Amino acid sequence: MSDGRSRLGRLTDTVLGGARAARDKARELRDEFRTTDEPERALVAPLLPDEETRYVGLAPVRAPENHRAGSQLADRVNAELAEALDPRALFGLLNIVNPVAWVDAVMTPVRIAAGVLLLPGKAAVLAADTPEAAEPEPAPGVAPREPLPLTAEQEAFRALFRLSRYRPLADQLAEIAHRRRYVFSGDLATLAGSLLLFLERYTGTPLAVTDTHLHLLRMGRRPDPDREDRRRPQVLWSVPRRRITRIDCEHGAARLAQFPSTIVFDDGSWIRIVNPATRDDQSRFLAAVRDLPGQRSTT
Repeated sequence: MSDGRSRLGRLTDTVLGGARAARDKARELRDEFRTTDEPERALVAPLLPDEETRYVGLAPVRAPENHRAGSQLADRVNAELAEALDPRALFGLLNIVNPVAWVDAVMTPVRIAAGVLLLPGKAAVLAADTPEAAEPEPAPGVAPREPLPLTAEQEAFRALFRLSRYRPLADQLAEIAHRRRYVFSGDLATLAGSLLLFLERYTGTPLAVTDTHLHLLRMGRRPDPDREDRRRPQVLWSVPRRRITRIDCEHGAARLAQFPSTIVFDDGSWIRIVNPATRDDQSRFLAAVRDLPGQRSTT
């Protein structure tokens, strides 16, 4: 009888010990994934001296090509344009009546949202760190192509978004709009479209939220603790909070690694972004935009 009690006692101790070990491991993992954005906020605050920085994202923002609202459109577009390799075939689909005027229309929200006047000097500073895409070499015996003539502002726009100097800007913008049509509404000549251009052009671009604006930053990932933090953040794109009509966010127990959000602007355009984020990062973002309307999961 005493042997039975001893075995039961040992079994109880083993079960309790296992439970304590599991609890300690859970706490360890929770602490490991607990984050703060204080280092990033300290870096960004000098760039925005008249604003209160409430949130800085810790991971790049991505625009995946799988938005639910565009899945049927994507299938139809792919079927209709399977044999249409000329970008001009996209103009009717994208409601582009005058491709030349459309280029100027796309520049307008970039000027407004990014605060970039598209003068050559300012655009060159933003574009300097990333080399332009290599142009294919002409075939033997074929005369080299001449760059297309552009105004100073158009050339600054081309350099800023690393577009080819040998192809019409309208053609290249139409290709971007078609390729990313699944993740934004309207066209590139909207606030959502201007944001999409910067997401298309740059990598390592977290969002920052202040009391007055939403910003897209060029900053890069946080270095390891034993390395010096040499990041020099830049503000790529900005929009006043009053121009954001709602932000719908999805998150829950199964979305610890991804945090999808759809941002809707007052010009009727919207864009869906997916930010790989920890639960703490998600909570900080939701707290920073709590005064904006939108659907927010509570689980």
